[in-house]
Amino acid sequence: MPAALAAWGAGGRAPGAYQVLADRPDGTLVRHGDTVAKAHAADSDRQALAARLRIAGATALAGVLLPPLRTGSLHGRPVSLWPYGAPVDPQRPEDAPWEEAGRLLAALHRTPPDGLPGPVPPMRGPAKLARALDRLARAQPLGTEPGALRAVRAAARSLPAWARGEAPPPAGGALCHGDLHLGQLVRHPAPAGAWLLIDVDDLGVGAPAWDLARPAAWYAAGLLDTATWLRFLEAYRSAGGPAAGPPGSDPWPELDLAARALTVQTAALSLAKAARAGRRLDDEERLMADACARIAALLPDLESEPPP
Repeated sequence: MPAALAAWGAGGRAPGAYQVLADRPDGTLVRHGDTVAKAHAADSDRQALAARLRIAGATALAGVLLPPLRTGSLHGRPVSLWPYGAPVDPQRPEDAPWEEAGRLLAALHRTPPDGLPGPVPPMRGPAKLARALDRLARAQPLGTEPGALRAVRAAARSLPAWARGEAPPPAGGALCHGDLHLGQLVRHPAPAGAWLLIDVDDLGVGAPAWDLARPAAWYAAGLLDTATWLRFLEAYRSAGGPAAGPPGSDPWPELDLAARALTVQTAALSLAKAARAGRRLDDEERLMADACARIAALLPDLESEPPP
């Protein structure tokens, strides 16, 4: 797939040198010059993905989302071509664009879905949690981590069914990215252009708190320091983001559910990867499993309660 994808990105010509950025069932990425070609998951909802790609190119989201150059199909998979953007440098965590991430999310969440080329599909955050729990179930046995496994399962049961992708989500919501982390930001034009959000495969209407949930979960688990968390949170609030309450207020009444969901998702994926590799959890993975244990202790099975 990478070679064919590089040729497609080059317009059918021999692409010459290219760089494989990722090659997974859920996405293959190949850089060729100043463009990046992506083969999306073979089981993608084609209609929803087409809508998401149209939204990425909408004028209303210029300066927020990186727009695609073109789309198509290759070997039975939907494909898209994008301008290359310089990613966050993992070797310089002190330069991570937390404030920019907060401002971009706020702008995304403030964009009325009704004004976009639609119909706008639902945000896929809960579906990703469901997939993580399924991966965990298929990765057993986990004889070396029985306590962590019990904690993740119990924390998952504390979530309402819609958050686990097992029931329709609450009505309404905002336009959400659906899978926000620092790897979803690039500078365009590279190397020093404005920061933009990329990867719209999970974009759609949903609870905007979901987009703040990963940094919130990291902060609650001890993986993100207080100063960095507050930089991100206050940038989002100051830019008019509708989740997390007004500046100066307690954000957790709005963020708690989504943060718990992302904690469960992260821990489930960590356990599944560790089981398949036949290893124990590393220190960061164990922090997320420990956070699930705290969730399970404080919030026993709440499945029967209505979602907040």
